[in-house]
Amino acid sequence: MSTTAPATVSFTATPETVGDVVLVRLPADASAALPSRGQVAVTGTLDDEPFDTVVEPDGRRGHWIRLSGNDIGTQPVELELVVAEEWPEPEVPADLAGALADAPAHIREVWDDITPMARWEWVRWVGATRSDETRAKRVGVSIDKIDHGKRRPCCFDLSSCTDPDVARSGKLPEPS
Repeated sequence: MSTTAPATVSFTATPETVGDVVLVRLPADASAALPSRGQVAVTGTLDDEPFDTVVEPDGRRGHWIRLSGNDIGTQPVELELVVAEEWPEPEVPADLAGALADAPAHIREVWDDITPMARWEWVRWVGATRSDETRAKRVGVSIDKIDHGKRRPCCFDLSSCTDPDVARSGKLPEPS
């Protein structure tokens, strides 16, 4: 039985700020080496410091990573990414977490039973709006869909950039 090693990509990139978000765009060849044009769970290193994250699609057939920390400047950084064998758990936003906590037990059981990747999709779908009203509606629709047997949200492009802090129209802006 043969096993395939997870994809590993290494590159140097310069952090940039889009809105209030500091991020790094993956070079085209690094992005193309990933197994999906959508989100990809990775482990990696940033200047030899380890991290786990989910690489986000940019809506242009590429990917980007949100950086955190006050010491991220504008100097190039060295990154190595390895496609993770397992998805990390998403950080569930308070409004969705509260709705799940208040939901009947069978809905919470479905939430616990779905894969972390599916939970990332629900979190991503709920967060893919700037409007508080639309977001609240999506939280309610999420609970309703799970109640009716849906294990994943539907009706959004998994390869689009759904982070409203950095994108409009599903695409990360072109670099300046």
